Amino acid sequence: MYRYDTYDQTLVDERVAQFKDQMDRYLAGRLGEEEFRPLRLQNGLYIQRHAPMLRIAIPYGMLSAAQLRSLAAISRRYDRAYGHFTTRQNLQLNWPKLEDVPAILAELAQVEMHAIQTSGNCIRNTTTDQFAGIAQDETVDPRPWCELIRQWSTLHPEFAYLPRKFKIAVTGASADRAAIQVHDIGLRLTRGEDGRVKATVLAGGGLGRTPMVGDVVREDLDWQHLLTYLDAIVRVYNQWGRRDNKYKARIKILVKALGIEEFRRRVEEEWAHLKDGPETLTDSAVAKATEYFPEPARRAVGEDAIAAYETLRSENRAFARFVTNNVVGHKVPGYKAVTLSLKRRELAPGDVTADQMDAVADLAEEYGFGELRVTHEQNLVLSDVPVDQLENLWKALDALGMANPTVGTLADMICCPGGDFCSLANAKSIPIAQALQDRFEDLDFLYDLGPLDLNISGCMNACGHHHVGNIGILGVDKKGQEFYQVSLGGRSDDNATIGKILGPSFNAEDMPNVIDKVLQVYVEQRLEDEVFVDTYHRIGMKPFKERVYA
Repeated sequence: MYRYDTYDQTLVDERVAQFKDQMDRYLAGRLGEEEFRPLRLQNGLYIQRHAPMLRIAIPYGMLSAAQLRSLAAISRRYDRAYGHFTTRQNLQLNWPKLEDVPAILAELAQVEMHAIQTSGNCIRNTTTDQFAGIAQDETVDPRPWCELIRQWSTLHPEFAYLPRKFKIAVTGASADRAAIQVHDIGLRLTRGEDGRVKATVLAGGGLGRTPMVGDVVREDLDWQHLLTYLDAIVRVYNQWGRRDNKYKARIKILVKALGIEEFRRRVEEEWAHLKDGPETLTDSAVAKATEYFPEPARRAVGEDAIAAYETLRSENRAFARFVTNNVVGHKVPGYKAVTLSLKRRELAPGDVTADQMDAVADLAEEYGFGELRVTHEQNLVLSDVPVDQLENLWKALDALGMANPTVGTLADMICCPGGDFCSLANAKSIPIAQALQDRFEDLDFLYDLGPLDLNISGCMNACGHHHVGNIGILGVDKKGQEFYQVSLGGRSDDNATIGKILGPSFNAEDMPNVIDKVLQVYVEQRLEDEVFVDTYHRIGMKPFKERVYA
């Protein structure tokens, strides 16, 4: 995985020193609240409902065992001994003291981590497929390209104060596991007939108050022009994006207002000044970025070991369930990628304790070359596990409560922190997730339902991505009371769709029964091997509405 060079380390160290001085001046009363606000946001520091919140960057979701141990130690020393992994592959600390944040940033810098541009109106953390580099359906490894985008966008002076926050996602596989169609910019990397990397560029996707699926701005963009073309898109947005209304300031609003043809024309016009300029990528620049992601020294796994694994899978039902749901294929025969479930009823989805972090760091070194991935679904991944070690890993994860064999099912729900923490939330999210986990805990029932994405957000900012959940739940405020709106039919894959609202909202106590009725309709109406979202799009909203509101 990527390691800092002297430029990276110097930049981050200087940033830490700058922010310590800014914090000292703020606490001494020499910086006002409005002056300090953009400075703290540039360093990932929010003021939430009960305490500050620090969002720590995990670029394109890659994390080393040493970094995870540092996060564990920091959470013990400065927080409440746990952290929360987000849908943008970052980690949040929900209870740090304001005066401790500079010390936290200094400790992060020692393990090549930071919180730069995890908040504010700038280009945020670039995300990608959690199986990047090892997926069987991958054409282009997106990680070097994500790193090049990170270097280009970090502290870019022209893009430090955009109209609103800006998010980029990249995939290099045939199946989109990075939700590129619902990002400000989405990139699909492919190879042309000559084997050279090309990009399809989408813009104008996003969730929040006005959810939209992005439009294709350009196809077959040659790799050397990737950064200059991204620069052109962001420049157009910076010039023409609205600044009078933050709810209409995202690039999706600009694309819709102009129309994709006019937006594309303006981008091409801007690009004419940038094409073949200093930001044009070179073979040496790409080669250097690629060197940071070498193939690990995997040992050969023999046919006997593979056969023994298949035998164990056929004879041990509990192990087979874990493999079916939490283990995926690998480009190298004899290896698998394993998802560690962070969905258990005693913790909020995406939460992990400091002790678990330390234990997982040990497992990453024992079973995965010291490397971890953070997923869009708020889980963790060990990317290189030999099949003859899967049983031992499974037992170790089971002891940690991370072998829950429900990845990809209803129980593997995405959930934002909601009203328990966030000052923007209209309602609590975590209690709804826990109530649904209690109601739908039977594994046979979950498996019978098949793949199903259930996403929960506490407000219209959609940090839980409820718009693209097959079933989405949104917390709303009704005269000071917490209610929940349900949407159906959303998806974030290659057929990205925004869900449709079922109808009037419900109180918290009703939610398990509401979701149960939705599932009843699906079970009754589905065709053989038909998943929930396909049944919904085939039969429409009416049968679900009639059952729920009968």
